[in-house]
Amino acid sequence: MALMPINGGKRVRIRSIVLLVAGLLFGFVAPVQARVSVFACEPEWGALALLIGGDEVDIYVAATGKQDPHLIQARPSLIAQARRADLLFCTGAELEVGWLPVVMRQAANPNIQPGTLGYLEAAAAVQLREIPNRLDRADGDVHAAGNPHIQTDPRTFLPVAEQLTERLMRLDPSHAEYYQARYGQFVVQWQAALDRWQGQAAPLRGLPVAVHHNTWIYLFDWLGLRMVVTLEPKPGVPPSSGYLSEVLAKVKATPVRMTLRAAYEDERPAKWLEQHAGVPVIELPATVGGNQRAQDLFALFDDTVERLLKGAGAGDGAR
Repeated sequence: MALMPINGGKRVRIRSIVLLVAGLLFGFVAPVQARVSVFACEPEWGALALLIGGDEVDIYVAATGKQDPHLIQARPSLIAQARRADLLFCTGAELEVGWLPVVMRQAANPNIQPGTLGYLEAAAAVQLREIPNRLDRADGDVHAAGNPHIQTDPRTFLPVAEQLTERLMRLDPSHAEYYQARYGQFVVQWQAALDRWQGQAAPLRGLPVAVHHNTWIYLFDWLGLRMVVTLEPKPGVPPSSGYLSEVLAKVKATPVRMTLRAAYEDERPAKWLEQHAGVPVIELPATVGGNQRAQDLFALFDDTVERLLKGAGAGDGAR
């Protein structure tokens, strides 16, 4: 599902061309308002920026749906795009700490620095979970601000969309009504989708599952799934054979219905558990573009709920 454009179409485009030609003939051309250039760190924020910004934004997305957002390389192409951006739109909460500071430093764009109008962190709009009591490298890849994987709960997109709309209206006041109208459309359509997804997912409440990485804490909070064990001994640390033996013992004592992993995560630990305990592996699209179906925000959660339901039932159909 996608928002319908509020303005546009072939007739408007032809009229614009006629006016431009007339302006050239008579020696004047009205200044053309440049579109807002958005640098989105992750696909979910690029998709949201398109829904709210429509024809008035140009969007560059730094990562694909099958890349680990922690591990993006600060390529020259990213630096070039950040240099021309009007708005940097990222998760924040240290999710991009391994690469974004390099991109921003090399881009040297004063308009997208923290504290400016052109800097927007989605995580700042929601209440983060799993804020650590201590910070120690021995605990693995722990984020000081809390778990940053907010995009797995569709409810978070409502406050983030509100913040994004406000920011676009300030960056581009000449199209403020356009952004506000598209935001209103989004809220109506998204709330209807939320009601539908929650109704469909009711059978998942209380279901015990294993996960590869603790990517899904916000998804579990939304749908009521129960995480029994993670296949990583610590966040970002690959499991040893000894640790997997501990996982196997735990799963035998407390059976789980499926193991969840993102498309970009190592499949071998989950496959090992499947072979030794018969636990089906369900690959979820952690973001837009995580698989062929999840090509926009609505399809992302359509696909996620469907895969979870299949995993809870027969498992085989959702792999």
